[in-house]
Amino acid sequence: MSEGLSPRELVELGITGLGEAGEGVGRAAGMAVFVPGGVPGDHLQIRITEVRRNYARGTVAAVLRPSPARVEPACPVVSACGGCQLQHIAYPEQLRLKTRQVKDAIERIAHLDPGVVKDAIGAADPWGYRNKAQFPVGLSLIPTGRPRVIAGLYARGTHRVIDAPGCLIQHSVNNEILAAARRLVETFGYSVYDERTGRGLVRHILARVARRTGQAMAVLVTNGRHLPRGEEFARALMAAAPAVVSVAQNVNQARTNVVLGDETRILAGQPAIEDELGGLRFLISPRSFFQVNPSQAEVLYARALDYAGLTGRETVLDAYAGVGTIALYLARHAAAVIGVEVVPEAVEDAKANAWLNAIENAEFRCGPVEEAARGLLAEGLRPQVVVLDPPRQGAGLPALEAFARMAPDRLVYVSCNPATLARDLAALASRGYALREVQPVDMFPQTSHIEAVASTVREG
Repeated sequence: MSEGLSPRELVELGITGLGEAGEGVGRAAGMAVFVPGGVPGDHLQIRITEVRRNYARGTVAAVLRPSPARVEPACPVVSACGGCQLQHIAYPEQLRLKTRQVKDAIERIAHLDPGVVKDAIGAADPWGYRNKAQFPVGLSLIPTGRPRVIAGLYARGTHRVIDAPGCLIQHSVNNEILAAARRLVETFGYSVYDERTGRGLVRHILARVARRTGQAMAVLVTNGRHLPRGEEFARALMAAAPAVVSVAQNVNQARTNVVLGDETRILAGQPAIEDELGGLRFLISPRSFFQVNPSQAEVLYARALDYAGLTGRETVLDAYAGVGTIALYLARHAAAVIGVEVVPEAVEDAKANAWLNAIENAEFRCGPVEEAARGLLAEGLRPQVVVLDPPRQGAGLPALEAFARMAPDRLVYVSCNPATLARDLAALASRGYALREVQPVDMFPQTSHIEAVASTVREG
């Protein structure tokens, strides 16, 4: 513990940067201090809440001199909710800070030239962009002492549910589904899941809306298979939220932070909703991955297509293919595309999406990416282009090694985590793949998250 700082101490602090989780960062007593709600350029009075050997944490006690980029947050629960970390920062400054975050990762972690990172491409509208919501459900006591069903988002750094009438970065239809489902959970007398005991029925309300078609889906995540009057609940929800064309129940009985379980059944309506992206149609089932910001996804995919450099003669491997969005986007410009995805339902959706769009030069295989890549290599596949869009933990060495053995001319990496992107780009550089350009795309305005697509080419 540092002798210079102590818990509960008041300290004046200048904020000079932003941490990976969106906290303001300054220095006091020779150590970094992380302050949620701080903006680079702020001069604050903070209260120290935690002191470790190499860093400290604090909360804002007073804004002594605000940064020019500080704005009043639009959301009434932003200080309690952990969903939006940057609402108090003007959007142009959010983009500048996110560009800096990607550059810092490329320089510090990958030890590569940060000059290849372009300025982040911002959203035309940084509000109401999310087409998917996962609202946790809880209970709250009203003044009469009766428990009331609440739903919304988790408080920052906890699993305590913050009741929210709606979320400003969610599509309005998702907020409509939230309000109707919460009311019906109470009306139907369903119990609410308690993480501490593992008891109670309703865990989450999941809502999805298709931007182009307007179709919406609602999923009730339950701690058990038996949902009393489930079909009646579904019909009531469809009546209350007319955009809903599909209502499902997902069963998750595990003591876990993962929202969805493996078992899903349709209670009423269609098994999937349909949306459009980049001129293609997609079927989206309850567990399918689909980009949450379709407008910015089109920007991202256009840059990935540019980096792929397709002439119509190439074979492309699309790793972590999901429901086939990138694979089908590229298939119109390639000789053949092979998509690999580990979630069976997503693979089936991808095949259906290929059929839906009359695309015959794309095939999809189910399995872990590194195993599938090794299998394709054994079959003699030598793709000219590999495109990968892994989860936040990145691809990792086994998968990258398998890709490098295939020796594609170009490898295009789509990432939602600058740190793991930089780590994997360094591994690719050691295997002969030179980094040419990185384009950040802001898929998640008002939050600390940033997507990026990187172009690498095989040297020699």
